[in-house]
Amino acid sequence: MNQATIPMRAPAAVLAAAGIAITVYLWLFLHAESQLSVAILLLVALAAVVAGRRLGATRRIEAAGMSRPGLARLWAAGGTLALIAAFYDTHFALLMICTVLLYTTACLGLTLQFGFSGVANFAGAAFFGIGSYATAVLAAHTGLPHLLVIAISGAVAALVGSLLIAPVLRTRGHYAALVTIAFGILFKTFIEVNDVLGGPQGLQVPGMRIFGYALNDGFAVFGADVSFYVSYALLSLGLCGGVFVVVKALEHSWVGLAMDVVRTDETAAATFGLHIARWKVVAFMLGNFFAGIAGSVYGMLTGFVAPNNFTFSDSLLMLSIVILGGLGNAVGLVPAAIIVLVLPEKLQFIQEYRFLFYAALVIAILLFRPDGLMPRKTRLFFARETSR
Repeated sequence: MNQATIPMRAPAAVLAAAGIAITVYLWLFLHAESQLSVAILLLVALAAVVAGRRLGATRRIEAAGMSRPGLARLWAAGGTLALIAAFYDTHFALLMICTVLLYTTACLGLTLQFGFSGVANFAGAAFFGIGSYATAVLAAHTGLPHLLVIAISGAVAALVGSLLIAPVLRTRGHYAALVTIAFGILFKTFIEVNDVLGGPQGLQVPGMRIFGYALNDGFAVFGADVSFYVSYALLSLGLCGGVFVVVKALEHSWVGLAMDVVRTDETAAATFGLHIARWKVVAFMLGNFFAGIAGSVYGMLTGFVAPNNFTFSDSLLMLSIVILGGLGNAVGLVPAAIIVLVLPEKLQFIQEYRFLFYAALVIAILLFRPDGLMPRKTRLFFARETSR
């Protein structure tokens, strides 16, 4: 009996230890303000990664996560909720948590495009911005429920993205990338010269209301004032978790299998009867929809949208998250987003040199981990994997 229960308890214990350790470390890192504390925490992270690889702890955590994926997701969600509760009155930390979650949601759409079907999209920030601007217009000039506004904003991003389907399907590789780059530049130029959309000054975005409750209004719990960002953090967590579940379900379904074959070899896919254009269109439209709904919530969170928030450099920022996390691996997006978004903010004490340090860190990671922090495992076609 004991031998039968050991394999079930071991992964749970490993995931529990890893979840608690990561949550505590992130709390310390977000709480750190002095130069010395940030430097010490970075050294601790580096030492933990090196020691984990040498002692085999990293492999045990990965194996535990693969054997109990549902439990791993529960620990990730629980750790995020614990961080939100710990920083209930700290605006900056909660804003960072919301930003990481919403950018992760948008990058899940890019993962569906790049990592699953091989569709190049260098205009992620443009579709993120389309969702924000659509929300600014719909929330200010219509009486639609804001949850419906979020869904419509995602649909608008997907619909506008459909204009790129023909040129993207007719080109390959860097030519397709140039098409999306041109679209991103055109989008920024269009909203800059369009006075109806606020021009260079941008637009105000009304705060979100759900069933009559205004998320921008703070509230109190047991006499303690709670930041209004807590409501947005919970909404962002629910949105990110829902999109993550959808993407993982697609990955393990026949839809993900078809996309993998199209990405790997289009000639072989066509030979076996797969409709290449169909799966590229599905990936492109669905990925842009995810970016649009993330941009919608982000616009309500910040309360303001402007052309400078959705530049080509922001698209490269999203791409760096996708590549750094491990192309095609949805799980790797979270640590990559933390490195790309939170680390530069914590390195402000070195002022302009912080971006130089951040760039050097990213280059070093890609040199030693060319497939990203968490490379996507090779897909196996066995009954065991299918049953999981």
